[in-house]
Amino acid sequence: MKIIVPMAGIGSRLRPHTLTVPKPLTVIAGKPIVQRLVEDITGVINQKIDEIAFIIGPTAKGFPADTEQKLLQIASELGAKGSVYVQEEALGTAHAIYCAKESLSGPCVVAYADTLFKADFTLDTNADGAIWVSKVDNPSAFGVVKLEGGFITDFIEKPKDFVSDLAIIGIYFFKSGEKLLEEIQYLIDNDLRENNEYQLTNVLESLKSQGAKFIPGKVSAWMDCGKKDPTVDTNKQVLGFEHADGNNLVSEDVVLNNSEIIQPCFIGKNVVLTNSKIGPYVSLGANSVVNNSTIENSLIQSNVTILNADLNNAMIGNHAIYNGKFTSVSIGDYTELT
Repeated sequence: MKIIVPMAGIGSRLRPHTLTVPKPLTVIAGKPIVQRLVEDITGVINQKIDEIAFIIGPTAKGFPADTEQKLLQIASELGAKGSVYVQEEALGTAHAIYCAKESLSGPCVVAYADTLFKADFTLDTNADGAIWVSKVDNPSAFGVVKLEGGFITDFIEKPKDFVSDLAIIGIYFFKSGEKLLEEIQYLIDNDLRENNEYQLTNVLESLKSQGAKFIPGKVSAWMDCGKKDPTVDTNKQVLGFEHADGNNLVSEDVVLNNSEIIQPCFIGKNVVLTNSKIGPYVSLGANSVVNNSTIENSLIQSNVTILNADLNNAMIGNHAIYNGKFTSVSIGDYTELT
């Protein structure tokens, strides 16, 4: 089994945090988003992952030079071969997958790296394909699927009238990577675009018209990492899931000077807390210092100094220094507010 991860977008909605770190490498509860994504997919597939192929954007569009090294390490930790491809020009979802054509063989999962999920189903790899879906309150804001007899019969983009409340979350299984590549190649060879882009939805429709049967993979939680507030909320949900599973995410070497940690929290290594209350639902990266502060429901990266703060729903980047009484802040790497 292979996992294909298109992640070439620059993550402009999450700026300033994505000015220095690609959105999929943003750390949530101690792990990059993309690492959590492929780990969760591995759990659902329940099969050995042979290869993880990542499609990134060019360095000129904000992808740091060490991005490839970090991604290869993530694949290695899962016992898989890592491959990294570059999408030089943003030409759509199908085109992004096409950039990894050398890896498109055999059964594969395609997962766009701006979402996390929680699921308790096991993927039926005998199906022609599967589409991960989540029940939503406002289907008109999403692409949805219609079911009949347990199979997906239609894909509807942002329906004005109710047809289904099962939204497509951006994760797909294809039994044949070769067939997927063949259909994308057809789009490109015939220059079949929508809004000047080659879209995966057209590939899905073509496969369905040829008789391929897609089943739904229903997830119990769908967590968005597109903007600051949803990303902080995703951090909260992930911490809740980790705590419910009995995982302790607080490093043993945390120094507590007249301070308190209220679970669930992630606290990295070499953190010093003085006269502070941390939690619930706080991720605080390694080598950080917090003095005279109260922090809850916040996502804070590594090597951060926080003084005299009262933070809630905050997101703070790496190597930042913050000294103040603002509450819901969003500051990027190397920022100083003193």
